[in-house]
Amino acid sequence: MLISCDLHSKAELFRGIFGLNKTVVELKQVCKDFGEHRALIDISFSVADGEFLSLLGPSGCGKTTLLRLIGGFEHCTSGSLLIDGQTVDQVPPERRAVNTVFQNYALFPHMTVFDNVAFGLQMAKKPAAEVATSVAQALELVQLNGMERRRPAELSGGQQQRVAIARAIVNKPRVLLLDEPMSALDHRLRKLMQKELKQLQRTLGITFILVTHDQDEAFSLSDRVVVMQEGHIEQIGTPMEIYEEPLNLYVARFVGDINVLSGIVRKQTGPSTYQALVEGATVRLRSNRPLSLAQPIHILLRPEDFRLELEQDMAESQDLSAKFQQARLKGTVRRVFYHGATYDVEVNLESGTRVQVTEFFDDDSENLYFKPGDAVALGWHEGWEVVLPHE
Repeated sequence: MLISCDLHSKAELFRGIFGLNKTVVELKQVCKDFGEHRALIDISFSVADGEFLSLLGPSGCGKTTLLRLIGGFEHCTSGSLLIDGQTVDQVPPERRAVNTVFQNYALFPHMTVFDNVAFGLQMAKKPAAEVATSVAQALELVQLNGMERRRPAELSGGQQQRVAIARAIVNKPRVLLLDEPMSALDHRLRKLMQKELKQLQRTLGITFILVTHDQDEAFSLSDRVVVMQEGHIEQIGTPMEIYEEPLNLYVARFVGDINVLSGIVRKQTGPSTYQALVEGATVRLRSNRPLSLAQPIHILLRPEDFRLELEQDMAESQDLSAKFQQARLKGTVRRVFYHGATYDVEVNLESGTRVQVTEFFDDDSENLYFKPGDAVALGWHEGWEVVLPHE
């Protein structure tokens, strides 16, 4: 979806002049019950004007229920839901400044593209000339010019999705809700549509709230991510905050590959530094959380955070050995997985714990440096670890 820089600049200028960075959607201690089952538990957060927010979590965690509450298709059991500062708990969907793009697109199969997009405007009895102009503008934004007379069955999955988006934005909503709209697309098209969706959001300057179970999708599109589990919020933050500073093991494991090492605190060596026994090795750790003597802990490291060396190289290089003084865990390479630009090395530590390390190819070599059976040492830069209380 190629959208001109001029349109983007105008949208940014418009938002800047009119100060449209205020709160658009706000939820206060929202709960939702279905019979005796509590689907949402004390949900509280706000969404700013022009923000792209993703609700991320596994199936059944409550993210679609939450989206349906905002859209008006469900009502809160308790708590308050506000849009533009007004309580909308009992306001029906058609009277909210919110439109929804559903997972199955919900297009009318007997209608043309034009009529699908124009449906809401025609129901609102807008003048025909205004309808024609608005539909043409919406279809231009999603690059469907010239397809006005086609029916949904004559379109690809990606084109059907664009019709659904055009139908949603033609009414100029304050908030656009997207319920896993790309789940039916193949991998290549899904990646393309993600880029186009983000560009469209920037051009329109309106608030997008996306439901997804795909971490990569949430991270690539969002300004902030809400990670959910079993009806409650585990963490809210930017993609970088969620990935680099998970608040608990659930978040850490859900948003990418993670290595979880076990340790115990031996002593505090500074305001936020500790010495600990980790998988049988004595290491230095940094933690913003206060830790106590003999406290069991988890040490979290992403596969790309590890530094991996052959034990043989360590023995032959004093400089290399010195760099590993901060943390040195010994192990044996079990398997190697090739991924193109990178490869993953699976290592069995002497403690019995299995970890995954991501390695990049050297500029002057296309060969895998590590192979099964190699004796290796693992380390990491102090401060790259996340330390959590043992769960």
